[in-house]
Amino acid sequence: MRIAFDVSPLSHERSGIGNYILGSLTGLSAVATDAEIIAFAPTSPEGLRRIPAAVEGLPVELKLRFLPFAHFWRQAWSRAGRPAVERFLGAVDVLHYTDWMYPPQREGLRSTMIHDLVPLHHREWVTGRTYSMHAAKYRDAKSCDTVFVNSDYTGRDVVATLGIDPDRIHVAPPGVGTVFTPDGERADLGGDYVLTVATLEPRKNLEVLVEAHAVLQGRFLLAVAGGRGWGEQPALDTQGIVKLGRPSDEELARLYRGAAVVAYPSRFEGFGIPIVEAMACGTPVVASSHPSMDEAAGGVALRADPANAGAWAVALAEAAARRDELALRGIEHARRFTWQRVGETMLRAWEANR
Repeated sequence: MRIAFDVSPLSHERSGIGNYILGSLTGLSAVATDAEIIAFAPTSPEGLRRIPAAVEGLPVELKLRFLPFAHFWRQAWSRAGRPAVERFLGAVDVLHYTDWMYPPQREGLRSTMIHDLVPLHHREWVTGRTYSMHAAKYRDAKSCDTVFVNSDYTGRDVVATLGIDPDRIHVAPPGVGTVFTPDGERADLGGDYVLTVATLEPRKNLEVLVEAHAVLQGRFLLAVAGGRGWGEQPALDTQGIVKLGRPSDEELARLYRGAAVVAYPSRFEGFGIPIVEAMACGTPVVASSHPSMDEAAGGVALRADPANAGAWAVALAEAAARRDELALRGIEHARRFTWQRVGETMLRAWEANR
């Protein structure tokens, strides 16, 4: 099987989507041993630097192809519907595209991944460019033979909102990287801390943690790991709040292990991978009670209303008090999520549709 796999998001600073792409390629390498995988993306200065570095060290032999036009033309290329991707890659059995474009093709299976439908449900939480790119991609997804989603919740949403046949939808929850284990160094921030991991954007709802931190009156430091996003920014220049920027996976694992509690107050997610990464590191989690995070929480994370700072303060204190119990349950829950399982799901879906 010859698989063309779009890795365009790796040309930008890595986020959850980029991590999912790398994890999927890792999982595919473990199961699609006879397949030829071609990782492709439009050429850009960022891509020429970032993509080779991102895929270096993956346990898979990739053919890396940069397409001969600037990355800002990817939407124009998708919308024009020509030339077909075969012009650059040759004939493929599967074309799998991710989040930023929907390349034209002549033949073979057409496949995509939908992480969530946030741009459709809450346009106010995304930039205009994000809405434009994703709305067009969602329309094209209706033509795909296989549509992967990262949770049952997202799968039901895709059926209800986009009208895609449920038989074409395949649930592939994200895996947990091997670096995220309870064994290893723990970060030391000079006191007990609550860690939250998120890009600073409206949907991530960090304001409620800032308010809960004030309610707890200095019981914990609040450590915020993640890149600057967009929209109104939370007030983080406050005593007792530590801004960490975007850490490497290795440093993030140390931060998870050293935290008293990990908090994830997002208003809406496709899945919520920091929830299970934290559990895999042996740290209790308090997660938003929005149902989009039910599968990641797994009945192990404590839950709190994303609009209620008082509820967050109570839940954070309870999670810290129950650390040992919740840590053991969380480690067991996180074992369910592997990238090999993602690779198996993808390969099985493609083989069934050939």
